[in-house]
Amino acid sequence: MESKNPVFSRSRQQAGGWAGPTPSPDQLQNMYDSPSYAPPSRPAYRTMTLDDVVVRGFITLGTLVAAAAAAWVLNVPPAVAIGAAIVAMILGLIASFTQSTNPVLILAYAAFEGVFLGTISRLFDSFFGGSGSIVLQAVLGTAFAFGAVLTVYTLRVIRVTPKLVKYGIAAAIAAVGLILVNLLVGLFNGVGLGLRTDSPLGWIFSIAMILIGCFFLLLDFDSIEQGVKQGAPEKFAWQCVFGLTLSLVWIYLEILRFVSYFSSSD
Repeated sequence: MESKNPVFSRSRQQAGGWAGPTPSPDQLQNMYDSPSYAPPSRPAYRTMTLDDVVVRGFITLGTLVAAAAAAWVLNVPPAVAIGAAIVAMILGLIASFTQSTNPVLILAYAAFEGVFLGTISRLFDSFFGGSGSIVLQAVLGTAFAFGAVLTVYTLRVIRVTPKLVKYGIAAAIAAVGLILVNLLVGLFNGVGLGLRTDSPLGWIFSIAMILIGCFFLLLDFDSIEQGVKQGAPEKFAWQCVFGLTLSLVWIYLEILRFVSYFSSSD
């Protein structure tokens, strides 16, 4: 029966009449049961997993260790090592500021950094007896720091909060600033502010620098976890590994210096 309501009549005229015949009860039930939304589409790229980070971590750290071992065995001159350190610093800055996920860039950084680490480690070792114990202690100390920070992060003993990040970054900037001032003052008096000397002040500053390196390691673990949870692209694993490498290099050099304070040069 056609309705006499002028509103309904006008609506049908504007819509060109009802679209098709009246649906049957079965059709209405099917319409009711069907979802009113489309299922979420999968991303067009493969997302990052923890395994991706582990594999790329082994590749990157393996490249660094191999380059360090080659520099040690080949007795690379300090001048060449300084040049490698400068190249590594440039590559590291590019990778940091561009957030690069290019494996060639990151592996090249690891190789040049490894040449520098191998040479500086050999110089420390030769100065403190040549037995290799100081380097071994630094390597074991770095491994212990990595395991300790990973345990602390996994057990949520320390949580990465915006306040922690703010204070940690501020401490790192202050420490780098003190190092620069120490270098400038050292040009005039030979020892600077005493931050890098075998003294209580030097010991405290080295411990602070090691803790700052551990803080950055904490941030690296959080970045990896968030990347996996949020479905970051697979290639983001390279940037995560690059951050881990930077933190481990920082910690290793600081532990090497700290251990040298208590090693005999005889």
